[in-house]
Amino acid sequence: MKNVLEYLEKTAKRLPDKLAVTDGEEACTFEELRSNSARIGKLLSEFVSPGKPVAVMMKKSTKTLQIFLGTVYAGGFYCLLDPDFPDERHKSQLSTLSPQVIVAEPQTLEKIQRLGFKGKVIVTDQLFDRIKDIQEMPPVSDIVMDETEASASPTIYGASQPLYCNFTSGSTGVPKGVLVGHASVISFIDTFTELFGISENDVIGNQAPFDFDVSVKDIYSCLKTGATMVIIPTAFFRFPNNVMDMLEKYQVTTLTWAVSALVLLNRLHEFMYKVPPHINKVLFSGEEMPAKHLKDWMAQYPDAEFVNLYGPTEITCNCSYYRIDPTDVPEKLPIGCVFPGKIIYLIDENGRIIPDSENKTIGEICVGGNELALGYYNNEEATAKAFVNIDGIGRIYKTGDLGYRDGGKLIFAGRRDFQIKHNGHRIELEEVERAMNSLPGIGQACCIYDSAKYRIIVYYTGNEAPDRKAIVAGLKTKLPEYMLPNVYKFMDELPLSKNGKIDRNKLRELSQAK
Repeated sequence: MKNVLEYLEKTAKRLPDKLAVTDGEEACTFEELRSNSARIGKLLSEFVSPGKPVAVMMKKSTKTLQIFLGTVYAGGFYCLLDPDFPDERHKSQLSTLSPQVIVAEPQTLEKIQRLGFKGKVIVTDQLFDRIKDIQEMPPVSDIVMDETEASASPTIYGASQPLYCNFTSGSTGVPKGVLVGHASVISFIDTFTELFGISENDVIGNQAPFDFDVSVKDIYSCLKTGATMVIIPTAFFRFPNNVMDMLEKYQVTTLTWAVSALVLLNRLHEFMYKVPPHINKVLFSGEEMPAKHLKDWMAQYPDAEFVNLYGPTEITCNCSYYRIDPTDVPEKLPIGCVFPGKIIYLIDENGRIIPDSENKTIGEICVGGNELALGYYNNEEATAKAFVNIDGIGRIYKTGDLGYRDGGKLIFAGRRDFQIKHNGHRIELEEVERAMNSLPGIGQACCIYDSAKYRIIVYYTGNEAPDRKAIVAGLKTKLPEYMLPNVYKFMDELPLSKNGKIDRNKLRELSQAK
């Protein structure tokens, strides 16, 4: 298999009338998903060059998924731009992507005009009206399987082509676009669905945003196996009773969620409202799951499988997993065993590969294998720094995470730099500091993450203590909501280390003092 659309076409042929996806308002069968996506692809192919991006400025929905797949039919790759992100972040993303076309909801047109985008803008309502009369493109499976033809088609639809680009923060405070190809996703999803027994009998409750790689597992597991995907609107998590109602209504069996979402439902005592009865798999990732909340979830679903997943976007979703024994839930969960198709190396400060048999020695987690991302789009410098070739090993991705082995299990031991996982999102604290330092009245800012209390604390100086409301309002024009600090601390001076740098250790001590 060379293209993810082959998943869709095979499943649509096998299960044409089965519900493929619903967002609670709109739904489509697998045949409708295939047919609509192929027609969208025909239309988009007029504007998109092979191997180039289509920016999709939409909320996640059934239509959004069809546009993603339509982009792939057109020979391009998709990138979701969250409409709620501030203009400054969108400008950075568009500068990196340089897309020929943006597909957008009507309410985002004013924003796109503000951004100064000069390419083709296709409005979703008009797109879905137009495709009714458009002839479908031929099945991709017919094209990519016939490599004897002297045609560009196998190149356009081949395994080496990019599939999607997800943006994450960069160490310089500039977002980077992680570009992932068809081959990596196919290899991972084939393993993932087999490893955790996902089948056409499952209903996957999608929690993750479509610009977050957790959603890749939801989308392509469904396309491969014939499982149904239920898209839970992000806004429902502000009123979690709606989430529980949706899980019950659609008989959801499988949750592939960020830890923060599971913790939220438990913290708000949602199981006192109802316990959706069909859940049998809970696969979580993004940060360490507190044992207290995990045990509460497991008490509600004693027969379900609970799995701790680990892995950054750059290695295609996950590289390790830990199946949790309900009779022995450790306070600190291991990140476990290596996924088939992946290789994990621990490399110490001297560049030595730590042997698998060597316990308790901390090293940087580096990942090899056949599922690495293609790199950072239009950023050769960052790609060369993170994806390196090592003699005798080959190409690996340096995660920046630290870990050690203990009795054959891999244990996460923190970050090398200032990147954090907060509420399921990867955040560079330098990006928050950069936005903070750009505000009027701010002298200097430094961010600390309090992992025990799941909060970002910003310490800052200025000529006088700026109004907090003004700071928050200013940050909202520069950062997504999930990146905003939780605690703001004004200081006359930031503590400095002996070499003149901000003493982050001192600030960490201050953050833990209260």
